[in-house]
Amino acid sequence: MSGGSNKMEFMLSWDRYIKEYRYKYHALYHAIRDAILSGTLQRGTQLPATRMLAVQYGLSRGSVATAYDMLQADGYIHTETGRGTYVAFDGIPGESPETWHTDIRLSAWGTRAAAQYQSLTAMSSHLLLPDEQPAHEQIEEIHFDRSLQPDADFPYTEWKSFLSRSNHQGKYESLYDPAGDIRLREAIAAHLGATRGIMVSSKEIVLFNGSMQAIALLTQVILDEGEKAVVESPGFKGFAQAVQVCGGEVIPSPVDHHGIIPEDWDARLLFVTPSRQFPTGAVLNLERRLALLAWARKRQAIIIEDSYDSEFRFQGRPIEPLKVLDQEQRVVHIGSFSKTMPEGFRLGYAVLPSALVAPVVAAKAYYDPISAGLYEQRALAVWMSRGGYAKHIRKLTRRYGVKHRKFADWIQQYAGHMFTLFVGDAGLGFYGLWRGSNEDYVSFKRACMRRGVYFTDGVRFQLISSRPSVFFKYAHLSEEEIKDGILRMTLAFEDIKHEQGNGKCVQEK
Repeated sequence: MSGGSNKMEFMLSWDRYIKEYRYKYHALYHAIRDAILSGTLQRGTQLPATRMLAVQYGLSRGSVATAYDMLQADGYIHTETGRGTYVAFDGIPGESPETWHTDIRLSAWGTRAAAQYQSLTAMSSHLLLPDEQPAHEQIEEIHFDRSLQPDADFPYTEWKSFLSRSNHQGKYESLYDPAGDIRLREAIAAHLGATRGIMVSSKEIVLFNGSMQAIALLTQVILDEGEKAVVESPGFKGFAQAVQVCGGEVIPSPVDHHGIIPEDWDARLLFVTPSRQFPTGAVLNLERRLALLAWARKRQAIIIEDSYDSEFRFQGRPIEPLKVLDQEQRVVHIGSFSKTMPEGFRLGYAVLPSALVAPVVAAKAYYDPISAGLYEQRALAVWMSRGGYAKHIRKLTRRYGVKHRKFADWIQQYAGHMFTLFVGDAGLGFYGLWRGSNEDYVSFKRACMRRGVYFTDGVRFQLISSRPSVFFKYAHLSEEEIKDGILRMTLAFEDIKHEQGNGKCVQEK
C-alpha cells in the first residue's frame, strides 16, 4: 500500500467490499486479504498505520485494528514493533479470487437442485426488463407483492417474555430428537384438534425449518426417480421443484373456482391445497375431497395437503381438512407459522400417517440430528398451551378480515373491468385473471410500475400455459394504501389506453 498503484487498486475495490459485508472491519479484512492473494499487495509491502487508514476510509481506528488482528492471525501480515505492519504472504500474481474456479462434479440430485435454485432465483426477479424500472423514483411505492407482517400486528412484548422464560427452564428434553420439541408437538396437536378437527397424537407430528423443508424431505422419502406426482396449476411451484429435484415427473392438474379437478392420475403422490387453493383461494368441496381419497386408495398413493394461510378465515366454517377424512392413513397435513409469527421465524410441521413417522424422522436426522430453534420452539409451546397464540390469531383474523373485505370491494368497484377476481373467504391474497390481451397486460404492468405499484405476476404459479394473471397481497398495507394502490392501477389502465392513440379502449375479453 505504500506505492501509489497499490493504493489505487485498493481504493477501486473498496466500494464492492463495503456493500457486500455487513461490518466494516469484515469489508476491510477481505479487501486487504484479496489484494494480497491476487499479488496486488506483495510480500514486504508496508501497510498504513491504523490511524491513517481509519481516516482514509472513514472507519473507526478500532475497526482497522480488528481487521489487522484478523489478517495477522491468519498469517497474511506481521507487525514489527517500532517499524510498522507488513505483508507476510506471497500472492498469486495475475490471478484474483474472482477468477478462481474448481470443477466439481455434482450428483444427479445436486445438479437438479442447483438448476432449480437458479430457476427460482430468476423467477424472483419478476421477469422485469431493464426498461421496466419506475420512471419516477420519488413516487411512494405500493407493493402488493410483499407479505411482511407489520410490527404492530405482533405482540412482541408478550412474545419476548415467553422467550425469556424459555431460556430459564432448564435442559431440553428433546435436544436429540430430530422430530422437535415434544411440548410444542403436543401444543400443535391440541391446537389442530380445537381449530381444524384433526385428532392426532404428538408422536405423529414432526417439526421442520419451515414448510418447504417438509415438502422437500417428504418428496425424497416417498418418490423414486422417474415416478410421477400431481401438482396444481396454478399452484405453489415449490411442489413441482421438489418433485423435479428428486428426479420425478410432474403432472400439472388444472384448477377451477372449486379447486383441483380430480382425475384418475397415474401417479404415486399428489400435492394439494384444499382448505384454500393457492393462489386462487378456492375451497375444495366435500365431493372432490372424497374423490381424491378414493384415488389415493386405488393407486396406493400419498396425498400431501398444505394448509397455507388457511388459518385466516373471515366468514363461515371451513370444510374439514383431508386429514380428518383420511381413514386409510394416506394423507400428510403440512402447516406453518410463517404468516403468524415475525419475519425470519422459520417453523413448520407435518402430521404424518403412522407408517411414515419413522422413515421421515430418520431422514430428517441426517439433516438435523438436533432440531433447530429449540429455544423458540419451547417458548411457542408455552405460548400456545396458555392460549396466547390462539388469541393472537383471532386478533389478526379480525384485523385482516376488514382489509380483505375492503380490498375485494374496492378492486371490483374500480378495477372490475380489468380482472376477473377469485374472491374467497380466507387467506391473505387475491388471485385475478387479466381480461385483456397479452400485449395489453405487458403494457399495463409497465404502466403500474411507472406509477409505483407492484404486484406478483401470476406466471410464477402456472405449470400449464394460461392467460395473464396477477396475485395481490394486502395484509401488510393500511386501508389507505390498499385503496391508493387500486386507484393507481386504474390510472395505469387509462395510461395504456391513451398510449394506443386517441384514447382507444383496451380490448377486453
